[in-house]
Amino acid sequence: MTFRADVAPSTLGVELNEDGVVVEYLDGRKVFYHGPPEAAEGSVRAPPGKLTQVLVTDPTETEGVLVYVNDRNTDESILQDTGVGRVMVENDDEEELFPGVTVRAEAYAVEVEADPETARGRVFVFAEDEMAEHAYEIV
Repeated sequence: MTFRADVAPSTLGVELNEDGVVVEYLDGRKVFYHGPPEAAEGSVRAPPGKLTQVLVTDPTETEGVLVYVNDRNTDESILQDTGVGRVMVENDDEEELFPGVTVRAEAYAVEVEADPETARGRVFVFAEDEMAEHAYEIV
C-alpha cells in the first residue's frame, strides 16, 4: 500500500445553485455535486467505504476549500494540480480541518462536525462511491 500524506488545499471557485454545488479546480475543470444538499444538524457521519469530501465556503459563497478525508486513491500531484486538499485521520482520532470544522474516524466511517458560524461560511459534506452520491450541508 502506498503511503498517502496530508495535502494543503487551495482556494477554489464555488457556485451554489438549486441543483447542487459546482467547484472549479485550479486546472479549470469543474465538478458538480448533485443536490440540493440535505440539511444536517451539527454533524454528518459518512458510512464506511465512501469517499468523504468537505467543502467550506467563504462568507461570499463564491470561493471555498475542498478537502478529501482519508482518500488513499488520489496521487498527491493530482491534488496539488487541482487545489484539492487531503487529510488522513487514523481510526479513533480527530483532526481540525479549519476553525469550526472537525473530522474524526471511527471504525472506517468518517464523521464531520461543524459550526458554520465559527467556520465563517457554509459547510458541505459529500459522501460517494461507485453506487451513490450523498450531499449534506451542516447547519
